[in-house]
Amino acid sequence: MHSEVVASRNTDSSSRTGTGSSPTIDAVSLAIIEQLQQDGRRPYAAIGKAVGLSEAAVRQRVQKLLDQGVMQIVAVTDPLTVGFRRQAMVGINVEGDLDPVADALTAMAECEYVVMTAGSFDLMVEVVCEDDDHLLDVINKRIRTLPGVRSTESFVYLKLKKQTYMWGTR
Repeated sequence: MHSEVVASRNTDSSSRTGTGSSPTIDAVSLAIIEQLQQDGRRPYAAIGKAVGLSEAAVRQRVQKLLDQGVMQIVAVTDPLTVGFRRQAMVGINVEGDLDPVADALTAMAECEYVVMTAGSFDLMVEVVCEDDDHLLDVINKRIRTLPGVRSTESFVYLKLKKQTYMWGTR
């Protein structure tokens, strides 16, 4: 298990800022994010030295970035080592408005990633489950029964080769 900074992708920008626009992030804040992506437990004093700020200034900026929903500092685990033996990506086609279905999926603890897409599916959902029976229950009894869900296609993970949140700040 290790800590990483993860760019927040669980809400749209209007719910984070209340203005409908994304927060403005300057070069120093981007440098702080990059430092934390390398090591989410890096001391603020060390970050300050790297970016040219005091420890207190780094602490304030990190808190602001967290409050704005720009990033999260989380422990990223290997699901297999903590009791989740089955992962799948589920493609979902929806009749009508996507938002109610996406909101219902977002509320499910097993759905770790919910995204509206263009292409073959309206929504893509990453599901993390304890085992095959749990996955079947989530797909068959909870996702497929949601009003508006027309069809699903499951892509069961056989082996996770890479999982990283180190895309930087570009």
